[in-house]
Amino acid sequence: MAITRRQKEVIDFLSGFTSRNGYSPSYEEIAAGLGLRSLATVHKHVTNLQNKGLLQRAHNCSRSIDVIPQRSARKVMDRLPLLGRIAAGKPVEAIETAETISLSDIIGNREVYALEVQGDSMRDEHIVSGDYVLVERTHTAREGEIVVALIDGTDATLKRFYREGNLIRLQPSNSEMKPIYAPAVSVSIQGKVLGMLRKYA
Repeated sequence: MAITRRQKEVIDFLSGFTSRNGYSPSYEEIAAGLGLRSLATVHKHVTNLQNKGLLQRAHNCSRSIDVIPQRSARKVMDRLPLLGRIAAGKPVEAIETAETISLSDIIGNREVYALEVQGDSMRDEHIVSGDYVLVERTHTAREGEIVVALIDGTDATLKRFYREGNLIRLQPSNSEMKPIYAPAVSVSIQGKVLGMLRKYA
């Protein structure tokens, strides 16, 4: 999370003041300590840092600004507000919720890594070049699962997995592409896809 030089000074001042005094400073003390003339400027910095998950404060309560430890701040930023559900068909009533969601809610305790997709062999699964797939590290897969397969120890590919006798069929989800057939002994599973991330901007 990028912060400005002045925001870093605010955090350092807050941490030092609280450590020395056992309580957090007032806006007036922050302004004096940083040589700021306007309390509105202090309020702006504190609000921006709170929005970035680096500070927390109690509303309508003096001396209530606390610096969130870096590990906790990271945890806060890894969670996103889950405000409800949106219809992709017939519109539904918009009801805002107070839930949150993070990648850990999706992957749980599994060992997961991400891969950037190159190519369009899985486009019928709506996985296209530039997307990121979340892959659970595993060496086994069930029929039809989307896997990261390694062929002959060198060539990796993202395909659906099927076993056909002594052969493995790695099936693209693109009607313009043919499946890959390889001896089962030459194919090793590196992981199976749990989900996909796409960046639009």
